[in-house]
Amino acid sequence: MTTTDIRNTVEQKMQRTIEAFKNDLAKIRTGRAHTGLIDHIQVEYYGSNVPIPQVANVTLIDSRTIGVQPWEKKLVQAVEKAIRDSDLGLNPSTMGETIRVPMPMLTEERRRELVKVVKNEAESAKIALRNLRRDANEQSKKLVKEKEISEDDDRRLQDDVQKVTDRYVAEVDKLVQIKEGEIMTV
Repeated sequence: MTTTDIRNTVEQKMQRTIEAFKNDLAKIRTGRAHTGLIDHIQVEYYGSNVPIPQVANVTLIDSRTIGVQPWEKKLVQAVEKAIRDSDLGLNPSTMGETIRVPMPMLTEERRRELVKVVKNEAESAKIALRNLRRDANEQSKKLVKEKEISEDDDRRLQDDVQKVTDRYVAEVDKLVQIKEGEIMTV
């Protein structure tokens, strides 16, 4: 393994960490409706659990309401129950074959709690990034010990990995700021 391999690997892993963080942020509701909010909710379909978007058409009816239209009529009750039982605190209502999922207004207290959740998620993402940096530095030290790279190459690699880490940590901070703005907007 070369220093370039280590650098590329750590960059790819950090990018995946950022993507996972973005997915986690998308699940935190802001009071506005968006279809990604219910993507992770599972519904039983012919004996196996599948995400709602795989068995229904999910659309926005308006800025505060999600519309879910199962492709099979018999799934309407199962999808409604899955949404109601989810950890999102949503109260869907069925109108014929369409399930309407209104987004309740967030109280100031609930908004502050959600900001804390966002910051917790951000800290977890930063920890993951720092762990990736540590792993890359350990790999580099191992290559120096095995005399595959020089100490100068090791130092350059550590500097590069630190710059990449700083860039991704700054991206996490930027995403937190954006999400916090969304949550606190009434």
